Amino acid sequence: MVPTRPHSSQSPIRLGIDASNLRIGGGITHLVELLRESNPAEHGFERIFVWASAATLARVEDRPWIEKRTSAALEASLPRRVAWQRLVLPQELRTAKVDLLFAPGGSIVVKFKPVVTMSRNMLPFEWIELRRFGFSRTALKLALLRWNQGSSFKRADGTIFLTRYAFDAVTKAIGSLKGRTAIVPHGVDTRFRMPPRRQRTAADLTAPDPLRVVYVSTVDEYKHQWNVVEAIGRLHTDGLPIRLDLYGSARPSTLPRLTEAIKRVDGEGRFVRFWGAVDYSEIHQCYAAADVCVFASSCENMPNILIESMAAGLPIACSDRGPMPEVLGDAGSYFDPEDPVSIADAVRQLALAPQLRADRALAAFEASSQFSWSRCARETFDFLSMVAREHQSSSAK
Repeated sequence: MVPTRPHSSQSPIRLGIDASNLRIGGGITHLVELLRESNPAEHGFERIFVWASAATLARVEDRPWIEKRTSAALEASLPRRVAWQRLVLPQELRTAKVDLLFAPGGSIVVKFKPVVTMSRNMLPFEWIELRRFGFSRTALKLALLRWNQGSSFKRADGTIFLTRYAFDAVTKAIGSLKGRTAIVPHGVDTRFRMPPRRQRTAADLTAPDPLRVVYVSTVDEYKHQWNVVEAIGRLHTDGLPIRLDLYGSARPSTLPRLTEAIKRVDGEGRFVRFWGAVDYSEIHQCYAAADVCVFASSCENMPNILIESMAAGLPIACSDRGPMPEVLGDAGSYFDPEDPVSIADAVRQLALAPQLRADRALAAFEASSQFSWSRCARETFDFLSMVAREHQSSSAK
C-alpha cells in the first residue's frame, strides 16, 4: 500500500542521512541516485542533511534542499567513525533540528528516534553462505554484522528491504520486527538499457567469432566463478565455439582459486579471460559486447548486476538461489551455481536455441523496466514520510 502524501497543513520534515559508513559500491550508488531522482517537497520534506566522507559527498549532486556535512572523523578508521556516530552525531542532529534519521548502511549506532535503516547484505543472515569463509577474519566480521544489523533492525522505527526474499530470510533469522517495513528495489541506470540484439544461429558461431559469455561480479566465495570456468571448459571441449569474459575485482583469498581454475581449463588463454576490475562507468560496455550473461551468485540481497544485464537486453543463464528467481522470473535459464554440469547445461540450452535466446532476452529487458531509480526514490520517500508522520502523531498525543 502506498502511504498517503502529507497535506500542506502538516509541518515540513527535516531529514538526516547518516552515510558515514558508505565508502564504496552499491551503497553509494543508491544514495547518489536516490537523491538525484527525488523530489522531497512532494513528500513533505523541506531539507535533507547528509553526513558522509568528502569523497562520498562529492558524488552527490548539489540541490537547494541538500546540505552536505563532513568532518575529519568521517575520513578516519571505522572505530573513530563509530565513536563519531555515538558521541557527535546526536548533537549534530539536534542542531540541524532533524525530524527523522535515515541510516542506509544498515547499522544504527546513534541514539535517536525515529530512525529508518536498510537491509543491504544477506551474507550475515545465511549461515550456509557464511560458513564458506571458514574460521577467518571475514567470517568474524560477518558474524558481528549479523548481531549489529539484527539489533538495528529490531530497534528501528522502519526498515527497508530490497526484495521479498531478503525480508523473509532476515525475519526468519532474527524474528519479527516491531517497526514498519517496506520492500523497495533498487533501480538501474538508463545507460544500461539496450534493446535485445538479433540472435545468431548455432551455425553462425565460429572459433574466430564464438558465443561471447560475460560474467560481471567481484570474485568471492559465493560468486562461484571457478564453477563457471569449468562449465565453459566443458562446452568448449564438446566443440561449442564459446568464449568467457570475467570482469570484477578479486579478494586475495579467492584470486588463486580462480587463477588455478583458468589455468587448468584453458592454460593457453584461448577462450577464458579474466580482466579484473572495471570502472562502474564502463560496465555497460561489457554487456554490450556480449551475447549471453551468466550470473552464478548464491547469496544476494538485491542483485544489481542481474538487473543491469536484464536492462542490457541479454539472455541470462542464472543461479537458482536467493532472490534471483524473484527478480528475473520466467526470463532466465536457471542452474545450480555449485554444479558446473548444471551451469553448462543452462548455457548450452541458450547457445543452441537462438529463438529461446531472443525470447528470454526480450522478457528480461521488459521485466527490467520495473527497476527504476525514480520509482525507488518515490517509494523510499513515501515510506520515510510515513514513518516521520506517525512519530509526530504519536508524540503529539
